[in-house]
Amino acid sequence: MSLRELIQSRKATVAVIGLGYVGLPLVRLFTKGGYRVIGFDVDDAKVAQLRQGKSYIGHIPSEQIRDLVQSGRFEATSDLSRLDEPDVIVICVPTPLNPYREPDLSAVVSTAEAISRRLRRGQLVILESTTYPGTTDDVLLPILERSGLKVGRDFYLAYSPEREDPGNPKYSAGTIPKVVGGIDRESLELACALYSSVVVEVVPVSSTRAAEACKILENTYRAVNIALVNELKVLFQRMGIDVWEVIRAAATKPFGFQPFYPGPGLGGHCIPIDPFYLTWIARRYGFTTRFIELAGEVNTSMPRYVVNKVADYLNEHAKPVKGSKILVLGVAYKKDVDDPRESPSFPIMEMLMERGAIVSYNDPHIPTLPRMRHHHIQMDSVPLTEQLLRAQDCVLILTDHSAYDWHFIVRHSRLVVDTRNATADVREGREKIRFA
Repeated sequence: MSLRELIQSRKATVAVIGLGYVGLPLVRLFTKGGYRVIGFDVDDAKVAQLRQGKSYIGHIPSEQIRDLVQSGRFEATSDLSRLDEPDVIVICVPTPLNPYREPDLSAVVSTAEAISRRLRRGQLVILESTTYPGTTDDVLLPILERSGLKVGRDFYLAYSPEREDPGNPKYSAGTIPKVVGGIDRESLELACALYSSVVVEVVPVSSTRAAEACKILENTYRAVNIALVNELKVLFQRMGIDVWEVIRAAATKPFGFQPFYPGPGLGGHCIPIDPFYLTWIARRYGFTTRFIELAGEVNTSMPRYVVNKVADYLNEHAKPVKGSKILVLGVAYKKDVDDPRESPSFPIMEMLMERGAIVSYNDPHIPTLPRMRHHHIQMDSVPLTEQLLRAQDCVLILTDHSAYDWHFIVRHSRLVVDTRNATADVREGREKIRFA
């Protein structure tokens, strides 16, 4: 039976490599679509949890994982020697930046090498990890062809950028259109056939480079516009203008304007990282992406701006940062998720601690700070009680989780510094609220 027939009959076995915030929703999507799925991950602890039917991602209930495991349609493993078993291999491994803000493709490369060692005829390999235009053609393909197999003749290769938005109740993996680019026509058609069977719409493009550029454009667009409102926030504050009021008013225009909102900095696995992939590859072509780099400077400066504003507001209370008790509310990169990747809360807490502050945090979604690539704070979330709030010199809102009772928080705090406009509806005690 050909790969096309296997896909059409849902008899194809799909492998998902990387069982994180992108890979695990894909597992759920493909199993729901009727496919047998093998999930691969190098983290043995994750594999063990999944085998026990337990989820480690907040918006994916353990009940769903348990049902998938018990149905026999899904199994998790760390044994990469089994990569010759699936008919389709989807790569969802991390693509962070190194300390010099250059692409770190080590996970993609090591994954490609593992696939190459087991690659067999008739398999389709799809990269979903966000990366710069040219990665599939120039990095992934040469490694796969070390197997002695030829793309388009023996195996197939495509790129389809992930568009996962953790915690978004409106859009999930199956309801978001899927952009797909193939290394050749047959690869494109096979990848489109696969995704068409599980998502609401497939958007084919002319090449893997176009598909890679699509994802970079989407997140660069967001990064640039967030930088704009972050810069305007600083300016408008000096002018005595409420930036949140201005955005609300501008958003009433039914055309030509889309609201973006300021904050303490950028977080998540995409927006703080993806634009720098484009600036890096642009330099290879002798081009400087000045607009993107300026936006990056603005966004990366926001954590220090927040720390300086906290110092200013403490000074109003005749308190230095050194020795002050500061409670951080929220360490996730956005509201109502348990994902702390690239969260601005980490550099903010580190800078406050460097200045001598006594820092604690509360986050209902993150009970313990995980190990991060660039941050090494070890701390547990403290219970949010009236006594705790009254004991703080400053309560700093960095993530506006829906679980927080802002009226309660303001009522029992001495000073609240709000970076998210979370306290907009609080009327009692507004004299204690400052914005940063």
